[in-house]
Amino acid sequence: MVVATQMGHREAVLALARPVTVGQELSARDVREASLSVDSGLAVIPARSRASVEGRAVGYSMPAGTLLTKDVLGEARVPPAGQAVVAVGIKPGQYPPDLRAGNRVTVVVAATSDQSTGSASSRSSAWDATVTGVHLDTDELTTTVSLQMAQDDARELAAEPTGQVSVLMVHGGAQ
Repeated sequence: MVVATQMGHREAVLALARPVTVGQELSARDVREASLSVDSGLAVIPARSRASVEGRAVGYSMPAGTLLTKDVLGEARVPPAGQAVVAVGIKPGQYPPDLRAGNRVTVVVAATSDQSTGSASSRSSAWDATVTGVHLDTDELTTTVSLQMAQDDARELAAEPTGQVSVLMVHGGAQ
């Protein structure tokens, strides 16, 4: 009887039918109905408001199944304050082939050698980041990976030489 009572207090709300990326305008195919307990405390968008979300941009990249709220619609909110998104070009073998947006990663820059002096630098650097996008350039055989990370770390990574960056997926790899 308790289950039957709780089932009767559900409301049709809107959820994502498939993953979306920050700034993407929602289409009818992107949205589906979900059932949610009325007393969940979430400020979700009711299914009857479907027409009002179609054509609206999302402020975040989100996976399928995410419940829609008014807070996730609108201007891009990525990166958040104190964060930056940096792009790195990497070759096959320098990242896991199943790397995708949402993965937690560690970015490693290998130690380098100074060609003019012939001396080797033992300095290598590593930063934690979240992948926000992966784009394969088939002409160049380079993959561009967009990484969200602390703003100061992003500046340091952007200054590193091309071709020495590797990306490792870490625990909690998919958000």
